[in-house]
Amino acid sequence: MKIGMIQQSAVGSVEGNIKKLMVNIRDCASRGAELIVLPELHNSLYFCQTEDVGYFDLAESIPGPSTERFSSLARELGIVIVLSLFEKRAAGLYHNTVVVLEKDGSIAGKYRKMHIPDDPAYYEKFYFTPGDSGFVPVDTSVGKLGVLICWDQWYPEASLLMAMHGADILIYPTAIGWEGSDTPEEKNRQLDAWRTVQRGHAIANGLPVIAVNRICHESDPSGQTGGIQFWGTSFAAGPQGELLCELPDNKEAIVVIDMDMKRSEQVRRWWPFLRDRRIDAYNGLTQRYLLD
Repeated sequence: MKIGMIQQSAVGSVEGNIKKLMVNIRDCASRGAELIVLPELHNSLYFCQTEDVGYFDLAESIPGPSTERFSSLARELGIVIVLSLFEKRAAGLYHNTVVVLEKDGSIAGKYRKMHIPDDPAYYEKFYFTPGDSGFVPVDTSVGKLGVLICWDQWYPEASLLMAMHGADILIYPTAIGWEGSDTPEEKNRQLDAWRTVQRGHAIANGLPVIAVNRICHESDPSGQTGGIQFWGTSFAAGPQGELLCELPDNKEAIVVIDMDMKRSEQVRRWWPFLRDRRIDAYNGLTQRYLLD
């Protein structure tokens, strides 16, 4: 399968961001992409650096304006698109939501982010209610897409449950970067950990992984921090964790890769981790902590 990855920066104009995305989607489609993945919350700047009720105005219903526009493009180009939207489910109830659009423009399914961070410059708990639909892949014409979102990428349980539900690939739209006060050494540790943990999910589940991050510096509107330098470095890994491509850490980029979707079957025959799981011994995983 040919997969397009769009590593894009954002500006203050939602319309400007969408128009640039559409140009880049067309570029990927012209190179033969069948599936195209966009970064997390791609329609706007990363507003979670501060807590401001005014930003709830960015949220929209699903179906809604963005799904209508991108659905039309998916139908025109005959491609599957993975969107990342700020969803207004009801007044006072908002989610960080991925929507998967099918080749005919219909909504194949959606996933609401389950793990919500609350850290300096990442105040997502102020805006997003945790998802309530579980870790279930979206069934599409190009396969079962195990779509997760950013902070979900640190949790092996999330990727495992997607694999156990039959996912053919793990996909992580992402918005992650360095806060201005981090030292160069700490920046390197963070980036390496981010890359390594997701490659670990590929290995542990025998599935390819696609991680698409945003890029460029975004200022903190409050002025309390130096803002976030989103580190890009979007990448694709095969089912043994092998890096198939990696984009730059300092500029926008798009790429279309060839992913061998049949390789997982062979890798799982060599490394049958699902076969050897001790499901009789994992009861403690449903507890918060075991030394209370």
